Amino acid sequence: MSPVAFKLPGDPDTTVAAALYAPEGDRQLDALFVFAHGAGAGHFHPFMANYASALASRGVTVVTFNFPYMEKKRRTPDRAPVLEDAFRRAVVGAVEHRHVKAKKLFIGGKSMGGRMATHLGAYLDKWPAVPKPSGIIAFGYPLSPPRGKRTGDRVAHLKALTVPTLIVQGTRDPFGGPDEITEALADASPKPPIEILPVEGGDHSFAVLKSSGRDQNLVHAEIQDAVAEWIAKR
Repeated sequence: MSPVAFKLPGDPDTTVAAALYAPEGDRQLDALFVFAHGAGAGHFHPFMANYASALASRGVTVVTFNFPYMEKKRRTPDRAPVLEDAFRRAVVGAVEHRHVKAKKLFIGGKSMGGRMATHLGAYLDKWPAVPKPSGIIAFGYPLSPPRGKRTGDRVAHLKALTVPTLIVQGTRDPFGGPDEITEALADASPKPPIEILPVEGGDHSFAVLKSSGRDQNLVHAEIQDAVAEWIAKR
């Protein structure tokens, strides 16, 4: 699938590149997924392109985009308020794109992008006049830095979520596995509508060890099927 490149509007410092992946064939889930990249790679990273194309082939309209720091080729991510603002503008640009007809909106991302999506979902009062998300999808939630102490609170806002959320998490993820996320949310009251999809043997990008004997492409396909099914049920 060849994505359609376009620019998200903004001033010279905030205009960023984006791409639209349209659903293939007759399969349509009437859903738009605005998909944010992780901290170390832009929106055309192979993981991003693979998952965007795969979800589009399963009936989801997908829009990916760069955060401002990535567009300027800086290595250090912008601060959270800048990332959140860029994400909101990406949602507006995606919803208003002339080729997007979907009625349901989903937001999410890989690692940092997924965390920013949960930030937006926890503070819906800050959203502009666009449809509120029907769901949030985080691929590899970065609960804690590998080999280090947790910096900042990456849990409190999750407990405040009221939007259905799916966290896809490898059991070998050095940023925290499914059990660690479940434990971190254990004392939340009321319980947030968060589901965790564990990827057995998967790392932060769901890669499994060769010794497992599992086909890596099949692992990704199973995740993509599950995510598309989750979107269809919302």
